[in-house]
Amino acid sequence: MFETLEIFRMAQGMATHAAARHRVVAENIANADTPGYKARDVQPFAEQVQGGSGFKLRQTRPGHSAPATSGHTYRSSEQRDAAQSPNGNSVSIEREMVRAVETTRQHDLAVNVYRNALGILRTSIGR
Repeated sequence: MFETLEIFRMAQGMATHAAARHRVVAENIANADTPGYKARDVQPFAEQVQGGSGFKLRQTRPGHSAPATSGHTYRSSEQRDAAQSPNGNSVSIEREMVRAVETTRQHDLAVNVYRNALGILRTSIGR
């Protein structure tokens, strides 16, 4: 029931995006000394939502056509503006640490949105 409410879907999408970005940041940090490794990042969440590529169609009524697949997709891509070291590696530990903090804040925001929406829902039904 709760997964059909848009606020819960948005909170889940934000949390999923944060998890995907955490994975990419961790891969970048793990490969900081790998020669020729190119730093990667995922598309910002706002662009995913506005572009429509982060969310798939969903069937809201029996008469509507069913979606082909469900879920969120987040693809990492190479960072074009990253400076390279002499061995061809483009990972900056400082930049990755900033991204890790941003991603943690995004995940915390998603959890708070979910928690507050759940509180409003509980209040509205009298529990």
